[in-house]
Amino acid sequence: MAFSPENLEGFPTGVSLGVIAGLVLGKPIGVLVASWLVLRFADIKMGGVTLPQLLGAGFLAGIGFTMSIFISELAFVNELLIDQAKVGILIASLLAGIIGAIILHFTLPKAARD
Repeated sequence: MAFSPENLEGFPTGVSLGVIAGLVLGKPIGVLVASWLVLRFADIKMGGVTLPQLLGAGFLAGIGFTMSIFISELAFVNELLIDQAKVGILIASLLAGIIGAIILHFTLPKAARD
């Protein structure tokens, strides 16, 4: 897909907003809930990792080009919908990466950032 004005026509669409919500909101929520469940029921120690750091890692998990594009190509037959999903994937990956980096910048110890 080459980006052109036609790809962004009508943005945001339901498809692109759904992809953005899934990657920017769903991934961090999933990482936090799964981590909490494991910590709660498996009696595992986190070794100094804090929940805000897990949140940052969850946002970084929202950077998802390969599988997201693969799934969108399986889910949609219409090329316009696939292109809308790809635009959503690009925007969501950028947002998730930036948010995750900011959170980790402020939550990681200084020695880990250097």
